[in-house]
Amino acid sequence: QVQLVESGGGLVQAGGSLRLSCAASGIIFSIYSMDWYRQAPGKQRELVAAITTGGRTNYGDSVKGRFTISRDNAKNTVYLQMNSLKPEDTAVYYCGARRGLRPSVDYWGQGTQVTVSS
Repeated sequence: QVQLVESGGGLVQAGGSLRLSCAASGIIFSIYSMDWYRQAPGKQRELVAAITTGGRTNYGDSVKGRFTISRDNAKNTVYLQMNSLKPEDTAVYYCGARRGLRPSVDYWGQGTQVTVSS
């Protein structure tokens, strides 16, 4: 049974930082690219950051220079370090696992709420 469990969300003031974690089980973590998505109320889910099996990263334009994605294959965990948070970063953040370089997510986590107050 595949499980992706996000943690680390919460309430933070604008300008603050949070670190999200996503722990995976039931998959061979090292062969999956990992993504962070977010969805704000009334908006579509958008890609925040992605990291390939080889460690290459990609970021959405709105978070470049502020967020950093990383992975620890020994711990089957992907992280999202979020700095200089803005109220518009408020959303539910989801992690997703993609086999290799496939374009679509195979497995999703349940999401974690991030709220940034002004």
